[in-house]
Amino acid sequence: MKYVLIALVLSGLAFGQDTAPAAPTGSNSPADSNSPTASTAQSIPTDQRNAQKAKQIIDQAIQALGGQAYLNITDMKSEGRAYSFHHGEPNSLGIVFWRFRKFPDKDRIELTKKRDVIQIYNGDKGYEITYKGVRDLEPKDQLGPYLRRRHYSLDIVLRQWLHQPGVALFYEGQKVAAQKETDQVTIMNNKNEAVTLNIDINTHLPVKKSYSWRDPADKERNVEDEIFDNYRPIQNIMTPFDTTRVYNGEMSAQTFLTNASYNQGLSDTLFDPQAANSSKRH
Repeated sequence: MKYVLIALVLSGLAFGQDTAPAAPTGSNSPADSNSPTASTAQSIPTDQRNAQKAKQIIDQAIQALGGQAYLNITDMKSEGRAYSFHHGEPNSLGIVFWRFRKFPDKDRIELTKKRDVIQIYNGDKGYEITYKGVRDLEPKDQLGPYLRRRHYSLDIVLRQWLHQPGVALFYEGQKVAAQKETDQVTIMNNKNEAVTLNIDINTHLPVKKSYSWRDPADKERNVEDEIFDNYRPIQNIMTPFDTTRVYNGEMSAQTFLTNASYNQGLSDTLFDPQAANSSKRH
């Protein structure tokens, strides 16, 4: 179970990876008027000039991330260390990981120094491979959170949502996020799902991403934030090496990269759980 939790720490991170400062300034809460759902429903202007301003800021962010180099990412390899938190306090000493991602829906995470625990996500399926063999990840508490975070990930929003019919863009003014002056924009798709981005007014790089969702069981609304920091140029792509995840206002995870590379031509076999299990046995 410990390794499942660590894998979920990694699960929502975009191609440009992550971890950042401690609790962010101005984190959204369910009652916060700056939260994605509240702001889009209550106070965001909808005139054409506002949408054009939002698009200009998003276009600047994509260019700052690397422009076509960023948009043309096909896969990513990374390694580093991940930490999980409970009620804002660390509940582990961290664990080393190696991660392989193939856009848009294949992911492999190898855990421990021996790399003997493997999590594979392929499409809408998830698996864990250990010395015991292959098992399906439990849908509600393991696979479900991964699929949700992938759906709202930065690379999916910037590389897929923006090209979907019916997408709406809103500029919400300048806000302080993670101790930085930012322009705040919200992107809403045709399913009324919204992601709010805070873009550094100087570097034009994404500082923070926020979205909310309602739990189908208790009907409560939850807000998840990711804060991106320590950007480094890797193959002409600005890559955040540090990321902090915040869940309902409390820090829940941090990830620190030590290495990253793009477009390595990863084989689909890498994301086949049976092939991974067979290789572990030889």
